[in-house]
Amino acid sequence: MQHLAILPILLPLLAGVFLLLPPLSHSIERQRAVTIITSLLLVIISASLLFVSDQQGTQLYVLGDWQPPYGITLVADRLSTMMVLLTAILALAAQLYACAGDDRKGMYFHPLFMFQVMGINGAFLTGDIFNLFVFFEILLMASYALLIHGGGKQKTKASVHYVILNLVGSSIFLFALGMLYGTLGSLNIADMAIRVRALSVEEQSIVKAGGLMLLVVFGLKAAMLPLNFWLPRTYAAASAPVAALFAIMTKVGIYSILRVHTVIFGDDAGALANIALPWLWPLALLTLTIGSIGVIASPSLRLTTANLVIISVGTLLLAIALNSELATSAALYYMVHSTLIAGALFLISDIVKTERGKAEDRYVVARQMKQAKTIGIAFFIAALAVIGMPPLSGFIGKTLLLQAAYSGLEMGWVWSFVLVSSLAVLISLSRAGSTLFWRHSGEKISQDKLPPLKLGAVYLLLAASPLLVIFGGPVTQFTQAAAVELHTSVQTHEQTVQAGGQ
Repeated sequence: MQHLAILPILLPLLAGVFLLLPPLSHSIERQRAVTIITSLLLVIISASLLFVSDQQGTQLYVLGDWQPPYGITLVADRLSTMMVLLTAILALAAQLYACAGDDRKGMYFHPLFMFQVMGINGAFLTGDIFNLFVFFEILLMASYALLIHGGGKQKTKASVHYVILNLVGSSIFLFALGMLYGTLGSLNIADMAIRVRALSVEEQSIVKAGGLMLLVVFGLKAAMLPLNFWLPRTYAAASAPVAALFAIMTKVGIYSILRVHTVIFGDDAGALANIALPWLWPLALLTLTIGSIGVIASPSLRLTTANLVIISVGTLLLAIALNSELATSAALYYMVHSTLIAGALFLISDIVKTERGKAEDRYVVARQMKQAKTIGIAFFIAALAVIGMPPLSGFIGKTLLLQAAYSGLEMGWVWSFVLVSSLAVLISLSRAGSTLFWRHSGEKISQDKLPPLKLGAVYLLLAASPLLVIFGGPVTQFTQAAAVELHTSVQTHEQTVQAGGQ
């Protein structure tokens, strides 16, 4: 149990390295076996870590026993362990889907996938901003290769835009780190939360600039307007299992905004308290607006799903802008729901694309799919969940968010934008369902039976929606505890810095 916090990083790292070596590198069957076993172990380890953090409190893992702010510290609290478990479940489903044949379209799929999971888990568990940058670069390098896996003109074009934007973001990240370290003398998040209160007026200006630069970087990762135009084409170009895993990528940006701007620049930051809020409100509303326009204008199911990710980002940014424990709790519940359902929709769109032949997943009349009922049921469940219809998790998530906006002005903005975006999603997915599953011409397309692994992966993700409702009480209690933990006072963070690690 002592080393449990580092296992979600160490396990995929070792798996990725071994997959590059003989005899695993020459056998796709062996690679599949190793990655599936690794993914299952990650789910078990992540669930255990979440249970430990919930029952025993935040777990600190200090590498080499170098205490903060000088050492590398991993922080396994309720929020980070929840995100690690979410990543593990999503990765398992994406791996199962890929093992049905998508992993044969190019080289090194499974090692790259493991390195991507390692980078994501590291970003969630790290306790300092410099190592957040390091893990960002790891997950981005793996995502560059995964994006063009299998080749093709469309993937290459999307990859170029994606790489250039993220290189610019990484440069801004480094500048921000230099400004913050030069002023505060630390990049440990808990330590920075203490030091930010004792700055002079001149130093406050530098730290504020660095904090807002971080908001730009995290906003790029989260696909916040105006930094979100790369997302639809990029996600549409990626292979289905990669796009499904990418559903968690925007949440890394959201998580980073929550972690940095709630802990370091939160209510207890003195003159620099809540410096991001004046920017988050308009950007969240505009992100929701552009996402709503995007889903209505999308010509295919894959692009619709990509724009649904943008809507989820706007919704989460609204919750952060509300700046309360209740809103943060609602955001965490909604984040779990939206990530898993978006991943399922990316997989469903790929199945539809395969089943419809030349028409692919475009909203045009084509011959009927051979397994239209099976796929249609999955699409119907996902659509109800995304729209926010009862009794699925989307309804609970949006209801919690609406309840968090209890003041008159906040209620007006949040309720109107969230409900209008839900209406846009309802219109878009109604059009998608009627075109893809009801409107058809000619005989059914003759194709092989759909691999059970693909359907299993889709329904594994879809099962999360009713489960989040059935176990809604314990889940919301956990998210409320995580929100309280995140909004903890600076005095508690000071105790954390002094507590040391295991």
